[in-house]
Amino acid sequence: MNQESTASFSGYQKLVIFLLAITQFTVILDFMVMSPLGDMLMKSLSLTPTDFGITVSAYAFSAGTSGLLTAGFADKFDRKKLLLFFYIGFILGTACCGLAHTYSQLVAARIVTGLFGGVISSISMAIITDLFSLQQRGRVMGFTQMGFGASQVLGVPIGLYLANIWGWEAPFWLVVAIALVIAALIMTKLKPINQHLLIQREKTAVAHLWHTVKLKKHRIGFTSTALLSIGGFMMMPFGSAFAINNLGITESQLPLLFMISGLSSLVILPLIGKLSDKISKFKIFAVASVWMMLMCVIYTNLSITPFLLVVLLNILMMMGIMSRMIPSQALTSAIPEPQDRGAFMSINSSLQQIAGGVAAAVSGLIVSQSGKGQPLQHYDLVAYVIVIITMVSIFLMWRVSKLVLAKEKTALSQA
Repeated sequence: MNQESTASFSGYQKLVIFLLAITQFTVILDFMVMSPLGDMLMKSLSLTPTDFGITVSAYAFSAGTSGLLTAGFADKFDRKKLLLFFYIGFILGTACCGLAHTYSQLVAARIVTGLFGGVISSISMAIITDLFSLQQRGRVMGFTQMGFGASQVLGVPIGLYLANIWGWEAPFWLVVAIALVIAALIMTKLKPINQHLLIQREKTAVAHLWHTVKLKKHRIGFTSTALLSIGGFMMMPFGSAFAINNLGITESQLPLLFMISGLSSLVILPLIGKLSDKISKFKIFAVASVWMMLMCVIYTNLSITPFLLVVLLNILMMMGIMSRMIPSQALTSAIPEPQDRGAFMSINSSLQQIAGGVAAAVSGLIVSQSGKGQPLQHYDLVAYVIVIITMVSIFLMWRVSKLVLAKEKTALSQA
C-alpha cells in the first residue's frame, strides 16, 4: 500500500497536474493582479482604501456565496463537466472586468467573476483527492500551487506592463486569452471523473449540504480554513500601494518586485510539497506560520527602504505565507469521505473566500490615506491582527492533524 502510494506519477496523472496547475494560474492571476493594480486603480478611479477594499472583497464574497449554493450539488456531477462549466463562466466574468469603465461596473464584474471563479479551486481539490493518495498530495499541491508563483513571475509583471501601455483593463484581457486555450485543453484531454457517483448516497442537495456541515470533524476543518484565509488575505490588497507610497518603490520597479517574489515561490513550493510528504505536515505548517508572523510585523513597520532590501524581505515573508498553504490543504483534504469530498471542498472554499472578503474589507477599514500618493497609515496594525489570528490557526490545524492521524490508524486497522 505504502509503496504504491509513493510511486512515481503516471503519464495521465502528470497531465492532470499540469491542467490543474495552469487552470489555477489563470484563476490566481485574475485575483492576484488586483493588488498590484491597486495604486493605479485608486488613482484613476479616485478610490479610497475603503472603496478598494470593497472592490477586492466583492469577488471574495460572491465566490463564497457561490460555493455554498453549489455545495449540495458538487458530488452529483462528473467533476470534469463541473470544472468546465464554472471555468467558462469565470472567463465570461473576467471579460466583463475588461469591459468595465467605472467603479460600480468593476465591482459588478468582480461579483460575476467570483460567482464562477470561486468554485474552481474546490473542484480542483476534489479532483486531486479523487485521483491521488494522501502520500502524494503534498507533491501534487506543491505543483498545482506553482500557479501562484507563475502568476507573479509571468502574469503579474506582463499584466502590469500591458496596464502601463493600454490601461488597467489590459491584464483582464490577458487572463481571458490564456483561459480560452486552457478550457479547450480541459475539454479534449481530461477524462471524466465520476467514480464518486458510484458511492453517492441518495440525498437531496439540501440534505447533502446539511450532512456535510453537521459533522464535527468537517466543522473543525472549515474553521481552520477560514481563520487561515483571514490571516493570509489582510495584507494582500494594499501590498502595491504600501510598496510605492511607504517604501519608495517606483511603478517601474513594481513588476520586478513581483517577478522576483514569484521566482522564489517556484523554487519554494515544490520543495515544501516534498517536505510535507516526508515530514509531519503540521510541523511544516507551524514553523511556516511563526516565520510568517515575524516577517509580517517587520515588513509593515518599514519606511523608505532600498529596493534590494525590500525584495529580500518580500521573499522571506512570502516563504512563510506560501509554506503554510500546501501542508494545510493536504491535511484538510484528508478529512472528508469520498462521497462528501465535493461538498466539503465547496464549503471549505466558500468559507475561504468569504473569510478573505472579510479580511480585505476589515483591512480597508484599518488602513487610511490622507490623499493620493500619500503614505498608507495603520498598515502595521493589520500585521498585529494577523499575528493573533495565526496563533489560533496553529491550534486549529493541530486538531485537524490529529483527526487525519486517527483516520489513517482506523483505515490501517481495517485493512
